[in-house]
Amino acid sequence: MRIYLVVMDETDEAKTALRFASVRARETGGNVHILALVPRQNFQAFGGVQATIEREASERAEVIANAAAGNIFAESGKMPVIAVRVGNAQEVIGKYLEDHGDIAALVLGAAASGGPGPLVTHFAGHAGGLPCPLYVIPGGLGNEAVDALASRGA
Repeated sequence: MRIYLVVMDETDEAKTALRFASVRARETGGNVHILALVPRQNFQAFGGVQATIEREASERAEVIANAAAGNIFAESGKMPVIAVRVGNAQEVIGKYLEDHGDIAALVLGAAASGGPGPLVTHFAGHAGGLPCPLYVIPGGLGNEAVDALASRGA
């Protein structure tokens, strides 16, 4: 089964990548893994405060991922795999790919304007060392264009 990994957050480009991955998975009989990231806090607060901040961020990431999963399930009837991880985005994604050797593609969305975004920039620069293809979905595409692109086997 083809598995498409999408890094989920509240950005439009993540939603575009998720739409592409879910349509592509439906077309190939595959599935989607949603990875929600929680960045480590850059400051050291009192232990209890630090833990509360990270727990709240993790809960927020889980809510976002579950909402996205619900949309995929409503459209395809398949529930995606959801993972919430704390840490540096590039390291967490790299470790997830390493731990899940059956991932068929890492699907990221590029920002509609300005630079493509830090994840796209990083992984495009390291695409040759990835264990799977990298799909970068243009952020300016509408839903119909994304659906057409995913349906035709990009």
